[in-house]
Amino acid sequence: MKDFTLTTYRQLLCALQQAGYTFLTFETYCEAQQKGVSPSGKYVIMRHDVDLRAQNSLETAQIEAELGVCASYYFRVVPESNQPEIIRQIAALGHEIGYHYEDMAIANGDIDAAIRHFEQQLTYFRQFYPVRTICMHGAPTSKYDGRDLWKKYDYRDYQIIGEPYLVMDFSRVLYLTDTGRRWDGYKVSVRDKIPVYQDEWNSRGWTFHHTNQLINWIQQTSAEKRQPNMMITTHPQRWTNNGLLWWKELMMQNVKNLVKRALIAFK
Repeated sequence: MKDFTLTTYRQLLCALQQAGYTFLTFETYCEAQQKGVSPSGKYVIMRHDVDLRAQNSLETAQIEAELGVCASYYFRVVPESNQPEIIRQIAALGHEIGYHYEDMAIANGDIDAAIRHFEQQLTYFRQFYPVRTICMHGAPTSKYDGRDLWKKYDYRDYQIIGEPYLVMDFSRVLYLTDTGRRWDGYKVSVRDKIPVYQDEWNSRGWTFHHTNQLINWIQQTSAEKRQPNMMITTHPQRWTNNGLLWWKELMMQNVKNLVKRALIAFK
């Protein structure tokens, strides 16, 4: 099975459905958390970080809508992500829209300038959807961590109810991300990782490289009735049935992974 195609992505969603998972948006998860309740049954939060090639996100959103799945899409301010008509179409399909913020990097670490930029962009994205959750963009080449913005300011003052890296209870939710164009990309990730719990997940065998390995594991844990709750994060730019774009993304990501390894080594 060729990995990181839309065909493979559909198979992943179908495997989750057949395993009895309920699909939640991150907004729905945060609403339950605010009420002090846990979502019933086994659930998966499908999160998409729209870093580049917004058109790919529309394609994954359409597949999800066909299957009755609602997901969360986080858009950056850069033109490759911020495509108004595509954002509108994804929202119209019933998906959550959020702000994929990187204001500290954009403001070169000036925290007051960063919060002003955050306010402006949040207002902008709220013309498409009543944005209630945000998610930091890793910005691996920047020395500024977007979450540092909340050391001085409080996102709750902007009617934001959640940021995955700050409110998720990862003692109860397994985190899987395709960062690095692989499911064990935490090894080459600068910020998109959960180091506190990763060793525990590794010890349980909850690490994968290819999507077919992840699908097989979902089917196995379903049969054994030991499914963990999950947040699965994808970067839709990686997922395509277009052969030329597929190879281009593969080659570009291999280069990025080398750069990330160097950045991690020099930290």
